[in-house]
Amino acid sequence: MKATGKTVMEILTNLPEDRAEPFNKLHDVIVKNMPKGFEAAISYGGLGYVVPHKIYPAGYHCKPSEPLPFAGIASQKGSINFYHMGIYADKKLLKWFVAEYPKHCKQKLDMGKSCIRFKKPDDIPYKLIGELMKKITVSQWIEKYESAFKSNLKTAKAKAKK
Repeated sequence: MKATGKTVMEILTNLPEDRAEPFNKLHDVIVKNMPKGFEAAISYGGLGYVVPHKIYPAGYHCKPSEPLPFAGIASQKGSINFYHMGIYADKKLLKWFVAEYPKHCKQKLDMGKSCIRFKKPDDIPYKLIGELMKKITVSQWIEKYESAFKSNLKTAKAKAKK
């Protein structure tokens, strides 16, 4: 489901009625708890929390015109989804999150690589999401991103030489 709006505010005000309150609350928790330097923005057509070009001019390697993504939220057909690249990139952080989740939510964790799906808006663990957002600073995220990207680039170049 594509976000409706071309600005953060338009996305937040153009949600289905049953999603508006929990989605906006999730956005507020994310913004309140994300470290200095990250900002809410349109990222790949949706609501993202990014490292802006003014801090990281190179942008995202897949599409340099886009700021470096870090997290995002989306109102999908059957769920509100929260995306956090840190839990995808950092095994220790993922382990922490998976261990903490049952302490904050009665529902079983429904998760992909970086996507956590909340089928029932009442089950969104806002406090846990806030804690997660505080775990990685902008400089830590850039370092982790660059080390992973440079490692992947080296691997791709090595494969290309074979």
